[in-house]
Amino acid sequence: MDFALSDEQDLIRSTARQFADEVIRPAADENARKSHFDTDLVRKIADQGYLGAIVPREYGGAGLDYITYGLIVEEIGRADSAMRTVISVQTSLVCSSILKWGNDAQKQKYLPLLCSGEWLGCFGLTEPDTGSDAANQRTRATKVDGGWRINGAKMWISLGNHANLALIFAQTDPEKKHRGIGCFLVETEGQDGFQPQEIHGKMGLHGSDTAQIGLDDVFCPDENVMGEIGEGFKIAMSALDSGRYSVAAGCVGICQGCVDASVKYSTERKQFDRPIASFQLVQAMLAEMKVKTDAARMLVFRAGWLKDTGQPNTTETSIAKYFATEAAVWCANEAIQVHGGSGYADDFPVERYFRDVRVTTLYEGTSQIQKLIIGRALTGINALVPS
Repeated sequence: MDFALSDEQDLIRSTARQFADEVIRPAADENARKSHFDTDLVRKIADQGYLGAIVPREYGGAGLDYITYGLIVEEIGRADSAMRTVISVQTSLVCSSILKWGNDAQKQKYLPLLCSGEWLGCFGLTEPDTGSDAANQRTRATKVDGGWRINGAKMWISLGNHANLALIFAQTDPEKKHRGIGCFLVETEGQDGFQPQEIHGKMGLHGSDTAQIGLDDVFCPDENVMGEIGEGFKIAMSALDSGRYSVAAGCVGICQGCVDASVKYSTERKQFDRPIASFQLVQAMLAEMKVKTDAARMLVFRAGWLKDTGQPNTTETSIAKYFATEAAVWCANEAIQVHGGSGYADDFPVERYFRDVRVTTLYEGTSQIQKLIIGRALTGINALVPS
């Protein structure tokens, strides 16, 4: 693997950094304070081509490789995890699933709308009672004339209140267990039975849109079944593999943001007539933040390189996701410590980093699930067999 970036990659990263600093960061704190999902900002992100970065140009995407995509996500994550979430869901979960599993008609119809930001998509897998047990879907899809009727509920669905297209995973035959799950492309407009409600009271990501969704006789025509009935679990797992990569890259951005903010603060803040950066214990915290940031970035690069070269990468992506999310939580906590009392208020970005980062060890598979994936790769024994 060559760690040197191409001229194009370097330019794209620099452009993403400038966009993040000049457009996203100035709005991040105020959006978080007001719990405002900034659709105008989402449109600006779409105009940059970031909502379809890894989608081929023939479908309206930017046609970028995964390493370049990771560089973009890192820079956006450094500025605002709420907006990074939009990119992760739209690109890594929704677009990548349609690209890999959709038929040509589905790709031609939906990918240009999603890549342009004209439509937003959501990924309807998690349910109130399932959590990490993704194979145990209680949402039911029943075959009717011309399509399927879907009934159930989804929980913690990013972009769910604004989605024009929802990937809904539902059980079609409970006796088949995870082999009976289907993936349904549900257009939400005109569907009275598609009932999203905003989730309030979150610890962080106040600038993101998170929904619980009721599904009451929601109709999906036969032509909107993605893949084959029974492949839904495989589709979900492959989507999460892509999603974990973008979460990991975004957490590298949080790590880097913590380093940048802590270095700036510690060199300017004086105690005992000297900058606090001159104290050994402060430098030790800064050094460990830097080491964890670089290690996380290298793991993301490795996963991206494997994806770009078409090699198996599920384990390496889980390693990157596990390490980067836990490192980001650690860095955010240490950054607040460096800032002292000032880090406890939202005058500095580290307070938002701390609140926003905690969820990254939960979604797209908890840290414990990542350990099980890694352990399975090491031993050949599946400690969590779908029921």
